[in-house]
Amino acid sequence: MRDATFLILTALSDRELHGYGIIGEVRALSGGRLALGPGTLYGSLDRLTDQGLIRSTRTEVVDGRLRRYYGITVEGITAVRAEADERAATLQAATARLRVGPRGALA
Repeated sequence: MRDATFLILTALSDRELHGYGIIGEVRALSGGRLALGPGTLYGSLDRLTDQGLIRSTRTEVVDGRLRRYYGITVEGITAVRAEADERAATLQAATARLRVGPRGALA
């Protein structure tokens, strides 16, 4: 799973958000390392919707503009949990190796 997909699903894991809300949550979750543009975000939202991982939940008009909200599905929660577990295992393995010290490190 790509970082952007993981972070979008994570952002939606505890509440519904509209597009710019998702952009802000992804930026916060990534510590500012990932800044999604609207084009990238909406392409990802369409793909995640087609995969059944999220769905549009409601729309509203704010200042004359349509605001669409998205929520995560049960399948989406399952996918993001599995990815989080996999990433945690990878992090644990990397941390364990780094504790051992620089075996064969090049100067």
